[in-house]
Amino acid sequence: MFTVSESEAETIRQAFHERGEWSAVVELRRLFPVFANNPEALRCVRAIAGWQPLPEAATAPPKVTPLRRRKPAEPQP
Repeated sequence: MFTVSESEAETIRQAFHERGEWSAVVELRRLFPVFANNPEALRCVRAIAGWQPLPEAATAPPKVTPLRRRKPAEPQP
């Protein structure tokens, strides 16, 4: 398992779209030397190349609605 920053993902996507998937594999292996075999690196490159940025609405924090206090319950006779 590894974590890819947005700048690293952009570098990989740029290599993928401009020079092809094997160039993106080279970039991935340059950034993450842990990859020893090309088939696994190629699988990761294809996944990273398919990532889409989140829409703006999804990155904004949700609105918080303040709760109102309930009136105390009336005593039962």
